[in-house]
Amino acid sequence: MDKKRILLVDDDELITMSLEMIIAAEPDFEVVGKGCSGREAVQLFDELHPDLLLMDIRMADMNGLEAAEEILSNHKDATILFLTTFSDDEYIVKALKLGVKGYLLKQDYKSLPAALHAAINGQSVFGGAVIDKLPTLMDESSHENKLDFTAFDITEKEYEVMQLVAEGFSNKEISQKLFLSEGTVRNYLSSILEKLNLRDRTQLAIFYLKNTK
Repeated sequence: MDKKRILLVDDDELITMSLEMIIAAEPDFEVVGKGCSGREAVQLFDELHPDLLLMDIRMADMNGLEAAEEILSNHKDATILFLTTFSDDEYIVKALKLGVKGYLLKQDYKSLPAALHAAINGQSVFGGAVIDKLPTLMDESSHENKLDFTAFDITEKEYEVMQLVAEGFSNKEISQKLFLSEGTVRNYLSSILEKLNLRDRTQLAIFYLKNTK
């Protein structure tokens, strides 16, 4: 089986070496390039066309967010996973809206192999600390312009359910707020996930944040 090709970009050489060792221990992966700045990430991605780019955010000569935006504008199917020290709300929101596959913290390095597999298979992956922030970020985004739900064939009531799920409310709490039975809420949620081709509530929250202008 062909190995999946990984590009590493981090301005800390010691971290890059450590990541390379972790990835080299996985039989399904190989590191095909290394860089230390956002500008190098853009150049190396164009040259190497890796299956996945694992990149830091805070770097000199173009940060990771800027690099990801440029890469995704040129390669819409690019798979990018951020691995950073900072769980900054602004960084997380920008990363999600760019459409990257994940946002992990460096202290979660033990989960990196599983995250790489998931991201390459098209799943969104986020560290526990990032997931914990999503309800707060959803609540803040609710003050922005409303998502054009009609573009996704989502009804008005499904949108209300989706918004409350994204803000961290349970099915029971949603049923109380919308004066619906829990079974009806579950049915709405199943319909939403099917229409948007999403797997679970976390992916729904991420979708909502990415698509709220």
